[in-house]
Amino acid sequence: MGGGCHWCTEGVFVSLAGVARVEQGWIASVPPHATPSEAVVVHYDPAVIALGELLAVHLETHAATVAHALRHKYRSAVYTFGEQDAGPCRSLLAELAVDHLGELQTRVLPFVQFTPSLPEHQDYYRSDPERPFCRRYIAPKLNRLRRERPGLFFGNKQ
Repeated sequence: MGGGCHWCTEGVFVSLAGVARVEQGWIASVPPHATPSEAVVVHYDPAVIALGELLAVHLETHAATVAHALRHKYRSAVYTFGEQDAGPCRSLLAELAVDHLGELQTRVLPFVQFTPSLPEHQDYYRSDPERPFCRRYIAPKLNRLRRERPGLFFGNKQ
């Protein structure tokens, strides 16, 4: 999933119950979205957390309705591995769009290539949540989600 900064996106998804692992880096799709943009690969257990819930969290934790100038680097996207994944994602996004003011910029795109971030940047938030970047951008998203959707999180996991 692409939702702006991959550190922020990773910090949110790695905290959710049912998410086993989150890899952050850059994902490329097909033209005109072939230029890699910051994104994460989310490995999750659909018996614990539904795809619709993951997509709702995705939309709630980045500027999903803003068509800003840096969309090429910070693309709002859900990357899929075939039409069997893309169809349900499109349907779920259409349902979730009703809850948002403005048109969703989030696209459902084919996954083509993933390039991971450097190892020292993986698990960025959990490795040092006191970094200024973490306190300013990631912690507020997690705090809001914990207030609004407390059942989604692992116990006290950051």
